[in-house]
Amino acid sequence: MKKVTKVFYITISLVVIAVLIAALMPVAYEQATNSITSVLSTVFGWYYMLIMTVILFVVGFLIISPYGNIRLGKPNDRPEFARATWVAMLFSAGLGIGLVFYGSYEPLSHYAIQPATADPETEAAFKESMQRTFFHYGFNAWAMYGIVALALAFFQFRKGERGLISSTLKPLFGKKMEGGWGTLIDVIAIFATVFGVASSLGFGAVQINGGLTYLFGLPNNNWSQLIIIAIITVLFIISAWSGLSKGIKYLSNINMVLALVLLLLVVVLGPTLLIFNVFTQSFGAYIQNLIPLSTNTEAFNSGNREWLDAWSIFYWAWWISWSPFVSMFIARVSRGRTIREFLIFVVLLPTVLCAIWFSTFGATAIDIQQKGVVDLTTSAVETTLFTMFNEMPFGFGLSIIAIMLLLTFFISSADSATFVLGMQSTGGSLTPDNSVKIVWGVLQSAIAAILLSAGGLAAIQNTIIIAALPFSLVMVLMVFALLKALKAELKVIESKKKTV
Repeated sequence: MKKVTKVFYITISLVVIAVLIAALMPVAYEQATNSITSVLSTVFGWYYMLIMTVILFVVGFLIISPYGNIRLGKPNDRPEFARATWVAMLFSAGLGIGLVFYGSYEPLSHYAIQPATADPETEAAFKESMQRTFFHYGFNAWAMYGIVALALAFFQFRKGERGLISSTLKPLFGKKMEGGWGTLIDVIAIFATVFGVASSLGFGAVQINGGLTYLFGLPNNNWSQLIIIAIITVLFIISAWSGLSKGIKYLSNINMVLALVLLLLVVVLGPTLLIFNVFTQSFGAYIQNLIPLSTNTEAFNSGNREWLDAWSIFYWAWWISWSPFVSMFIARVSRGRTIREFLIFVVLLPTVLCAIWFSTFGATAIDIQQKGVVDLTTSAVETTLFTMFNEMPFGFGLSIIAIMLLLTFFISSADSATFVLGMQSTGGSLTPDNSVKIVWGVLQSAIAAILLSAGGLAAIQNTIIIAALPFSLVMVLMVFALLKALKAELKVIESKKKTV
């Protein structure tokens, strides 16, 4: 293969070792990762909550500060993609399968199965369920994507550095990032990316299998999920082969159209007035309680600690493990944007769109649960959405659209990931060789398949949390390096203005 670096071979070796352990000793692997995850959640839970909150404040500062006028590229550079296509690509890479997988289940779970603090199936639980869901998919999460992507885009397009995580740390460590330390940083980033993406592919395969089982009676087991992963792998490799400006671009636009159609149909066919009221009130309450939600570690109520670990801490670890992949992809397609425009569209807009999505699917699921027509809490996670659709007009058609959306999200997420992994393992190349992308594509699908077979979703979730911790430390350093570089860049810009 052309132009691969030693980062490629080191990371491949580490990933293969981890996956072989999971495959050969599945019970021991799950037990070990359970123990490690429990310790990490307990010891570092406060740390995850704190850094996600601090990053949100940093992003807010950059939006309103003079730094917001700096362009991600040379002064005359302009965006490569139209704004609508750009937003579609951001959304498809950043969320995808998670929206469909948890769209109805998470609000329902916080309402009827395991509320954070309220009694199940009460008005208080309804209110809390929406706020907590908005929090998990809101400003904190997208700010984390935004800051990592901003650092990558700034150093790559403004300063001419290679598109690598290690390159963003040069303001702090200089040429050390071109040697062994830089290699270590990039290996950590790729390792976190591989398992973060594999988790999403695992979730997607499970839900597609669940939908096909519910609608057509397809067996719901590992073999079915392996076949689904194999078919999707072939499709996204074909897309990856076609290049960034074709495959991912077209898939992202298809994703947005399908998502919009599904959303509008559920709004119209579901409890329309309730959805509008829930969004308006819940989003306002989320904004009002953003700081308490962001800093809550259950320090004085250990009884709720299990909920916090299972939901908020897991989510932050999941988002962090995805950040190298998603942020590098976002950076790659954002050349020519100003920092202010970039952060507004990467942080603010997706947060609002996610709130609309969860208000729609969450309020519909809870409304059906309240009416007692069917007990949605007895459905498996992967079939909750389809059980909900079964109680609505045009339910079969809604389920078909949802499966199509899962498929396109699955393909676009895997396609984007192969592109980013190719970049990171070829020294930051903007056009990684197709053979490298194919290797990563096959490998990440194999990881998803093996982890599903070894321990199901529990094994995947544990691996995410473990892989996220080392990269979170890198992420903190990236924030300091970016602020230092932006300060120096603004001085250069101001000095040039004075000499004109």
